[in-house]
Amino acid sequence: MRYAPIALFAYNRLAHVTQTVDALLRNREARSSELYVFSDAADSVTASDSVDAVRHYLRQVSGFSAVHVVERPENYGLARSIIDGVTRLCEKHGRVIVVEDDLVTSPHFLRYMNDGLNLYEHDERVISIHGYQYPVTTSLPETFFLTGADCWGWATWKRGWDLFEPDGRLLLRQLQERKLTHRFDFDGAYPYTRMLKKQIAGKNNSWAIRWYASAFLKDKLTLYPGHSLVQNIGTDSSGTHCSTTGAYTGDMADSPIRVDRIGVEENEFARDQIARFHRASRRPMPMRMLRKLTNLVRRPQ
Repeated sequence: MRYAPIALFAYNRLAHVTQTVDALLRNREARSSELYVFSDAADSVTASDSVDAVRHYLRQVSGFSAVHVVERPENYGLARSIIDGVTRLCEKHGRVIVVEDDLVTSPHFLRYMNDGLNLYEHDERVISIHGYQYPVTTSLPETFFLTGADCWGWATWKRGWDLFEPDGRLLLRQLQERKLTHRFDFDGAYPYTRMLKKQIAGKNNSWAIRWYASAFLKDKLTLYPGHSLVQNIGTDSSGTHCSTTGAYTGDMADSPIRVDRIGVEENEFARDQIARFHRASRRPMPMRMLRKLTNLVRRPQ
């Protein structure tokens, strides 16, 4: 087994990053994996103490084959930090597993990631491996492919990351010229194009929307698990880039995900189920409550 290095991106949330590290250490493969932590500098005087507390903790982390803490001398922001860190590790190691400081992973996460990286290393159509899965209500295949790339616990190779295009304007223009925006938005289920436009306008600094668009435009595929191996614990007001909804939180897989070679093509069934989830989770709250009440009334006793 070849073990990819783990890149962890941290800022100023000590309670979150300790959970992230503890969860990774519960993976048997951690002891054979190098951990690189990219600790961003404070963006204000008020954040300095919390950043210092995170760095003090990180300097004491052990349990991996090696731990490297990269303390940024200035505030990079999440996008610049991730782009720089992933690029550096891909150049050095040829592959990388990426987590942020608000992700808690299953004890089976690293095995799945490394199995996927090793199995599909030379398949040019596969751009990445992803560990999170939406809490859809139907059963999905053990693993499957979707077009594009994702951001909640993922991995790639240098050949995949070399396709990352940082210019949001170029990406949007290509999507529009090729009339792909509706498909890019999961057939209108989620406003990814709007997110990309906001990145261009400086209203967000998302690296992830550019990573998704880069892979999507190249018709590349990402491997997903049928059950999630990742939970996001940062969907509260504590994060710099966070959501206020718990709709994306579900149970994690309690057994390993078997990674076998499957057809390298998009799974339309899985794509449809995720699109349905997006549409349902984006309904206004009163509509969601009404639907729940209606289902309860209709449920046989």
